[in-house]
Amino acid sequence: MSSKIGAIGSGAWGKNVVRTLFNMGALGVVAEASPALRDQLKLDYPELEVVSSYGDLFSRADISAVTIATPAPTHHRIAKDCLLAGKDVFVEKPMTLTSAESLDLVETAEKHGRILMVGHLLLYKPAVTFIRDYLASGALGRIYTLHQERMKLGKARAVENALWSLGVHDVAALLYIAGEAPAKVSFSGHCGLQPGIEDDTYLHMTFADGRIAHLHNSWLWPEDRRGLKIIGEHGMIVYDEKAETVSLVRKRVDPKLNNVDDGCEVLFEAPRDFQPLNAEMQHFVDCVQTRQTPRSCGRNGLEVIRVLEAAASSPQ
Repeated sequence: MSSKIGAIGSGAWGKNVVRTLFNMGALGVVAEASPALRDQLKLDYPELEVVSSYGDLFSRADISAVTIATPAPTHHRIAKDCLLAGKDVFVEKPMTLTSAESLDLVETAEKHGRILMVGHLLLYKPAVTFIRDYLASGALGRIYTLHQERMKLGKARAVENALWSLGVHDVAALLYIAGEAPAKVSFSGHCGLQPGIEDDTYLHMTFADGRIAHLHNSWLWPEDRRGLKIIGEHGMIVYDEKAETVSLVRKRVDPKLNNVDDGCEVLFEAPRDFQPLNAEMQHFVDCVQTRQTPRSCGRNGLEVIRVLEAAASSPQ
């Protein structure tokens, strides 16, 4: 690409974005506020330009787009500044902390003709795309329920609950697979380690056609469990996120309420060396060049935040 991307933030996740863009040959400069992280960048990438302020990117004609991987409370301010400066923007999840801020970014991007993409990594896993297309084909018949889970003994947070910490990608994937926003959202959770911060959360979404999606997140769990099960009229889909396989389980209940078990088969298996972050960053680069709407566009990010807000206001 003739112009390059500026990466804002090179911390815990930002360093992965920096490495990916660098390896793609798409990285032009990194803006990092931390002196220690700037020093590390200079050691890791001796020839890479590093600046201390993202504002230094605004007047750069050679930087047409930016990625933002900074603490979530800063996303709105940095993203809006960059959009107003004429840059296309990729912002990591969560897009913002409120739907009002997300809507502001969407409207700003649309007003100024800028690309706005949100880092919902699951949408760039080929298994998730396969599931969406498979359901859209009608092969599973009517869809009854979707059951997503992401649990392990993980890092407990002092500010955000397990849904906000672990479940943002899952909500994005469920909305992408469902193809629409839910008509109703309810939430329940349990605070064990700290008052007011749920370690174990259950999100329930009801869609207009009667489908119900359930999401279970926990950082206080004995097993590492990540996956999705979809119950349909003609069978059941099992997505094992750790193995990156999608299986069709031909179990169902027939019209006479008899159980039917016709075995199972693996429908899809992702290549072992597939890197979703590479796919996500390449998609951003492609959208910048072609001006197409990203798969995880700003409005997709807005709907995710609206679901999380609805969960927060749901009576338990």
